[in-house]
Amino acid sequence: MQRPVGTITRGTTNPNRLRRVDRWLAGPQAWRLRRAVGAPVVVDLGYGASPVTAVELHDRLRRVRPDIQVVGIEIDPERVALGIPLERDGLRFVLGGFEVPIEGREATVVRAFNVLRQYDESQVPDAWATVQQRLAPDGLLVDGTCDELGRRSAWIAVGRTGPLSLSLSWRLRGLDRPSDIAERLPKALIHRNVDGEPVHAWLQALDRAWLHAAHHASFGVRQRFLSAVSAARDDGWPIQDGPARWRLGEVTVDWSAVAPRP
Repeated sequence: MQRPVGTITRGTTNPNRLRRVDRWLAGPQAWRLRRAVGAPVVVDLGYGASPVTAVELHDRLRRVRPDIQVVGIEIDPERVALGIPLERDGLRFVLGGFEVPIEGREATVVRAFNVLRQYDESQVPDAWATVQQRLAPDGLLVDGTCDELGRRSAWIAVGRTGPLSLSLSWRLRGLDRPSDIAERLPKALIHRNVDGEPVHAWLQALDRAWLHAAHHASFGVRQRFLSAVSAARDDGWPIQDGPARWRLGEVTVDWSAVAPRP
């Protein structure tokens, strides 16, 4: 048996913490599951000290594909042991790491949340490359980070040939400014939020649009956010989604607009 690739991380988790990315997978990315020939495999990689996020992922995605096969993968044997009593049809737990041990199958989605955040930035490309080898042709690695309650979340979608997009998602109530999410950027970007880097320009553009949309606040924070994101798109930012996603406090931009400078 191949030795798991990676190191044991803190494993902090909470119920419903990953609802924002799960909503995205079951929404604009659901076509990947529907297109899969045979039961699609979805991996919760590095689910942490509790298997709850893998259970929730299975519950949410089987509404899209009832035959979904969710595999929770952890590098810590004790965490795998906690998941095994919760196994059921379409949900299992195995020992492993970035090599994604799924017995010759290809993964439609590998969700790795709050995992690479605990690694060094220099380790990210190799980790991505290792997982990319296990993806189906339309598959995605979702490398993300969120706060402890899942109120702020950010994730990079990585296809077989490279990163595709950056998604940001906020709990709009109580939002001061969009750039407050900077501390939750994935490891590939978190140290790039400085002058001269594209992701910094993106966050600053959102802040400016948010400030200019202040007069919409009388109609509610959602209307203010809709106006701000619409203005950013009008300014030329390659935003992939539309108002239906913005209403959820979520916006996705092309990776080319935020990719780190060499």
